[in-house]
Amino acid sequence: MSTFHMLLFAGAVFVTVSTIALVVLNHVVPTALDKRLAQLFSGTPVSPTVLEITSPLASPVKRWLEPLIGATLNSEEWLTSPLRIRFSNAGINNPAALGYYFAAKTLLAVALPAALFAFTALLPGPVPWKLVGLEMVIACAMGYYLPNGVLDRLVAVRQRDLFLAFPDALDLLRVCVEAGLGLDAAVERVGREIHLESEALAQEFALLGLELRAGSSRTDALRNLALRIGLEDIDGLVSMLIQADRFGTSMADSLRMHSESLRTKRRLIAEEAAAKLPVKILMPLIFCVFPSLLTVLMGPAVINIIQILMPQMHKP
Repeated sequence: MSTFHMLLFAGAVFVTVSTIALVVLNHVVPTALDKRLAQLFSGTPVSPTVLEITSPLASPVKRWLEPLIGATLNSEEWLTSPLRIRFSNAGINNPAALGYYFAAKTLLAVALPAALFAFTALLPGPVPWKLVGLEMVIACAMGYYLPNGVLDRLVAVRQRDLFLAFPDALDLLRVCVEAGLGLDAAVERVGREIHLESEALAQEFALLGLELRAGSSRTDALRNLALRIGLEDIDGLVSMLIQADRFGTSMADSLRMHSESLRTKRRLIAEEAAAKLPVKILMPLIFCVFPSLLTVLMGPAVINIIQILMPQMHKP
C-alpha cells in the first residue's frame, strides 16, 4: 500500500473514532440545559413527556442530528418542501423523522465507502485502487439515495392500501349521511369503524376530524386530506365534495358516484393484472417448468432406450 493510501486510511479511522467519541461525550457530559433542567425538576414529579424530551438519549441524539439537518434544509424550506408531502404520503408525521432521514443519508453516504475502503485495504496482494475509487463513488451514491428508495416504497405501499380501502369507506360515509349525520360526524364515525380494514385510512380520517374540530374550514381540511394521501382519485373526490358543499347538491349522490368509479377502476386494474399474467409466466414456464416436466416424462423412456440399444450397438 502506498503512503497516500495509508494516510487516507488513517484519516478515515481518525474521523470515525472522533465521531464515536463525540457521541459518547454527548451522552456522558451534561450540557448547561441539562443541568438547568435537572435543577428545576429536582424533587418535583416530572411528567412522562418531559422525561422523554429531557432523557439522556433524546437530547444528545437531537444535538448530534441538528447539524446534519441544518446543513441540508432549514425550517422555512421544510414548511414548503415536497419532501414534507412525501413524508405525509408515507404516513410519517413525526417531526423527528426529518432528522433521522437526513442523518441516514449522510451516514450511509460516508459509511458505505469507508467500509468498502477498509475491506479492500485489508485484502492481501495488490489492489486496483482506480477500480476501488469507482466502487467507492458508487457506494456513496447508493448510500445517499437508499433512504429515498425506502421512502418511495413506503409511499407506494400506503397509497395502494388507501386506494383499495377507499370505496368501502365512501359507502360507509354515504350510509351515515343518508341516515342524517353531517359530514363531520360521518367522518368521525367512519374513522372509528374503518380501522378494521385499513389502519392508514382510519389515521387519515382521524386527522381530518381533528382539523375540523380545531376550527379549520371544511374546504381546507379536505384539501389537506388529498395532499396527505397524494392520489389523483382522492383529489377528484375532494373536488366533488367541495363543490357539493358549496352549491348545496346531494352529498350522498356524490359519494355514491365516486365510490362506483373507484370500484370500476379497481376492477379494471385487477383485469389488467390478470391479462398480463400469461406473458409474465411464459419465461418461467419455458425455462423452469417445461425442462422438469420433460425430464419426468421422457426420462424413463430414454433410460429404457439406452439400456436396450446400447448392448445391441456393442455386439460384433
